[in-house]
Amino acid sequence: MSKHKKLLVKILSGTSDRNIDFEELRNLVIRLGFEERIKGSHHILTKEGIEEILNIQSKSGKAKPYQVQQVRNIIVKYQLKLDDDEK
Repeated sequence: MSKHKKLLVKILSGTSDRNIDFEELRNLVIRLGFEERIKGSHHILTKEGIEEILNIQSKSGKAKPYQVQQVRNIIVKYQLKLDDDEK
C-alpha cells in the first residue's frame, strides 16, 4: 500500500487528527486533484466540482486537527479516491 493510501486510511479513521504531518496532508489533497495557491502561510486548495475551499496551515510541521476533519468530510462527501496505478 502506498504512503498516500496509508495516509488516506489514517485520515478516514479519524483516530489521529492531531498527528498528521502537514506536508503529507497537503500532498494528499493535491494528489486528489486539488489546485493550490499560497498566500503567506495559507495554502488554499480548490477543485472543480467541489464547492468547499480548503485553507490549511502548518503548526509546528503538523496539520491542524480541525483542518484534517475538513479534509475528511470533503473526501467522504464527494467520495474522492486516489488513482489505482499509484506506486
